Amino acid sequence: MKLLQPGTEAPQFSLPNQHGSQVSLAEFQGSQPVVLIYYPKDATGG
Repeated sequence: MKLLQPGTEAPQFSLPNQHGSQVSLAEFQGSQPVVLIYYPKDATGG
C-alpha cells in the first residue's frame, strides 16, 4: 500500500475493536472525524 497524501480519502477497511467485533471505517463516514493511531512497535522490544 502506498502512502496517502494529505487530503486523500482513506481506503475502506475494518479492524476488530477491543471487544473483538469488526468496526468498519464506513460506519463513521460523514458522521464524525476519525483518528487512527498505529504503533507498529508498541509493546515490543523493537
